Amino acid sequence: MTTHIQRSALLPYPAQALYDLVNDVASYPEFLPWCSSSTVLEASDTSMRASLEVAKGGLSQKFVTKNVLVPGKTIEMNLEEGPFSQLHGLWVFKPLGEKACKISLDMSFDYAGSIVRATLGPLFNQAANTLVDAFCQRAKQLYG
Repeated sequence: MTTHIQRSALLPYPAQALYDLVNDVASYPEFLPWCSSSTVLEASDTSMRASLEVAKGGLSQKFVTKNVLVPGKTIEMNLEEGPFSQLHGLWVFKPLGEKACKISLDMSFDYAGSIVRATLGPLFNQAANTLVDAFCQRAKQLYG
């Protein structure tokens, strides 16, 4: 059963600033409470491979995504390995003038089996549902 999540927010910051924030995978453990570790495995101007570990209450799971980057505009995430049968996400950063933007996240995922769904499902569903809010809070901390 595929879960589909769509979230968006209007923010008083330039689109490039929000793109940079979302693309700063190495900083995720500093402000995403469910992210216990993150590692950039490979990076260029147009792509990134990253490993994230999600953890809560003694449960943890690691997954790797390959991200296709269009600097300042989009970040597309695709599962390479992990506890999902599929995971796809698309961040879109739309400028609204010079000092504001709309960020959107469209994510779909399904777990690789009922045991994984039962154990990891509640944690990842909560993480995915609060992701845009977490980045909005981080932007407010960093940019005022």
